[in-house]
Amino acid sequence: MITMIAAAAENNALGRDNDLVWHLPDDFKRFKQLTSGHHIIMGRKTFESFPKPLPNRTHIVITRQKDYSKEGCIIVHSMEEALTLCKNDEQPFIIGGGEIYKIGLPFAEKIELTRVHSSFEADAFFPEIHEKDWKIAASMYHPIDEKHKYDFTYLTYLKR
Repeated sequence: MITMIAAAAENNALGRDNDLVWHLPDDFKRFKQLTSGHHIIMGRKTFESFPKPLPNRTHIVITRQKDYSKEGCIIVHSMEEALTLCKNDEQPFIIGGGEIYKIGLPFAEKIELTRVHSSFEADAFFPEIHEKDWKIAASMYHPIDEKHKYDFTYLTYLKR
């Protein structure tokens, strides 16, 4: 089951200047829990925003740069190529950024979305989720607290 996983604001903002615009420790924990042991597919800029490769995951980086290489990563040049490499993983994850989500949406069967209940200035956005194509299968609200400046809801969407 090909799953997209993201945290997006009410205006679908993902980030700005190749960085997140919020800090939600519980969302990071959930991301780690869900993606550990799986293939994670991302664009080059998303990969380069990490201080180092994420442990216990197979990194597949999509880039247009033909000579790009990074230790610990599999480099590909299309979503189809990335997904072919994941055929033995029962749940590969598409983890961003904005362009990769856009090209990955038609392939996805599930979306794990953390909806941050605020709007932000951004330069990367999550694609629109259309009700005719997707249904919410699970929802869990997380209020503002001492570690979380914004409230948010974990939403699991399944393709109709």
